[in-house]
Amino acid sequence: MSPTASSTKGNLKHCAAYLSGETKFKEFIHPMLATLGDQPFDDPEWIFEIKWDGYRAIAEVGEDLTLYSRNGISFIKKFAPITEALQEQQHEMILDGEIVAYNKDNLPDFQTLQHFGEHPDIPLVYHVFDLLYLNGHATTSLPNIQRKELLKEALIENDFIKYCDHVEKNGVDFFEAAKENNLEGMIAKRADSTYNEGRRTTEWLKIKHHNTEEVIIAGFTEPRGSRKKFGALILGRYQNDKLIYAGHTGTGFNATTLNEMYQKLKPLIRKTSPFAIKPKTNMPATWVQPKLVANIKYSELTEEHIFRHPVFVGLRVDKAPEEVTIPKNEKVMAKAKDTGKQHLATKVAKAPAKKKTSGKDGDLTIKVGKQEVKLTNQNKIYWPDEGYTKGDLIAYYDQMSAFILPYLKDRPESLNRFPNGIKGPSFYQKDAGDSAPGWVTSVEVYSESNNKNIDYIVCNDKATLLYLANLGCIEMNPWNSTVKKQEHPSYLIIDIDPSDKNTFDQVIDVALATRQVLAECGVTSYCKTSGSSGLHVFVPMGNKYDYEHVKNFAHLTAMKVTEMLPDFTTLERNLKKRGNSKIYVDYLQNRRGQTIASAYSVRPKKGATVSTPLDWKEVKKGLHPSQFDIKTVPKRITKIGDIFKPVLGRGVDIMKCLKKMEG
Repeated sequence: MSPTASSTKGNLKHCAAYLSGETKFKEFIHPMLATLGDQPFDDPEWIFEIKWDGYRAIAEVGEDLTLYSRNGISFIKKFAPITEALQEQQHEMILDGEIVAYNKDNLPDFQTLQHFGEHPDIPLVYHVFDLLYLNGHATTSLPNIQRKELLKEALIENDFIKYCDHVEKNGVDFFEAAKENNLEGMIAKRADSTYNEGRRTTEWLKIKHHNTEEVIIAGFTEPRGSRKKFGALILGRYQNDKLIYAGHTGTGFNATTLNEMYQKLKPLIRKTSPFAIKPKTNMPATWVQPKLVANIKYSELTEEHIFRHPVFVGLRVDKAPEEVTIPKNEKVMAKAKDTGKQHLATKVAKAPAKKKTSGKDGDLTIKVGKQEVKLTNQNKIYWPDEGYTKGDLIAYYDQMSAFILPYLKDRPESLNRFPNGIKGPSFYQKDAGDSAPGWVTSVEVYSESNNKNIDYIVCNDKATLLYLANLGCIEMNPWNSTVKKQEHPSYLIIDIDPSDKNTFDQVIDVALATRQVLAECGVTSYCKTSGSSGLHVFVPMGNKYDYEHVKNFAHLTAMKVTEMLPDFTTLERNLKKRGNSKIYVDYLQNRRGQTIASAYSVRPKKGATVSTPLDWKEVKKGLHPSQFDIKTVPKRITKIGDIFKPVLGRGVDIMKCLKKMEG
């Protein structure tokens, strides 16, 4: 029987009985839960807190100490630094908060929290936001704002224990700040709400920035190709006590986590499907008891409440499968409407090598070489101001494939996906995932920053290019080096990145100064628009030098440029430190794994602009990136051809250049 708040003092003594080996307490407090909210709002009767990306945890502090999850699993040993830090508290209290781990970018990150046991030096914080009991008195019947005042006064903060502050009234601005800092979202709470143990209530609302959700693992599919253990996890959620199919994911794993997950799944294998209605799978399925809960990120939800493009983040040991239900007010995709725009079908029909089969809502399948490429939601608006659709984007890449593919060929591709267009949420994806067609080429590359192998897509043909565009990859972001010569870039890049108060004429001046610095040491350079607000200057390297040598040469070049134009250029990368009136001459794009929009890549910007190669004669006052978009660039290249080809050619001699530069 769960304790009520009024009887909580007695629970402070039940810890010792469980420290001998049990991992779940028989009696524990079920925390109050929030309901999914629609959008941020302002209201003087509400307060707003950060929505943390971690494990919800209750701490009972007193003669004995307990720390446990929302479903009673002990965290005492798992998060020992927090347990020890709680012993510094001087009051008898029951606390409610969230245990959070911080990644290398100093952001709360659930995936990092999963690996705390393997890396105990990971920064760990228990963010405390509520007080249920204080020195012999239950506080749950007090208004929320009063509980927080008592908590702030009673709590002793240290490196591992922090008071979770809030703002009053201004929820819209608070949510925007959360988005700017790439946080998961915010929690809105009525200032006068009492604490209702174990209840999900509309007096607390969770409003998300990132699309994350909990799902139940109900099975797995056979692996394909070089994949080991399993292909994808089969996901579900409960609705009216029935398990409903929610999609599948094979993305988010490396060799180690694949094996770890497989070992957890094996004891749960069963012969029959646990779903109310058995779903169809693209590979043979093995069913498991629906006992494991996973956290996923996803792009959107279909009308059938199926997750699109889900990515595995980690297991949720703190949640029971029965809690994973479909919310009544869950947002799903609106059914695509016919906008009256010309379908891609009519555009590609002119090419006799392609055959199409049309479907509803702008879906069709086209033949590209030997491959059939399924294209979906071609009528979906990607650029609302211009009315350009997903079909317009794919038609552009179809028309420009011969020109852009040389800059993508044999290079790992980092995917930046905009499944709902430029004004919808976007997300990065490096791993190809299990859902990629068998004919799509991929390569495993070890990532030091992620400590795992990443299965990168390599875009070597038109079919793959259109497949990526159909995923919502508006821009194409290849590595600077090829698969065969991963440590040796094909070219050097100087990225001229203006701040808010810089004019494009100043950007042009920096590009011309870069050209001059390079020309004086015998180097021919090439320029293209970024497709946004800057310019890119390229120098061919021919895969002769490693990244460190190329970066050092770029650094020296950038230093010379800033010496020429000290009033409005800088090498300071930090936005706050450099201010809003200086152009950043970025040489750090010349590092392994860094990507930049390819030549002829569309950008997710107003006007559907394209990163376009320029003749140096064009780099003068009056030039602006907005001149080059998905309508004008195909016409332009018909007239002048590909003037960027030398970038992929013979590389310069860095040593000769350095001697001239230093002389």
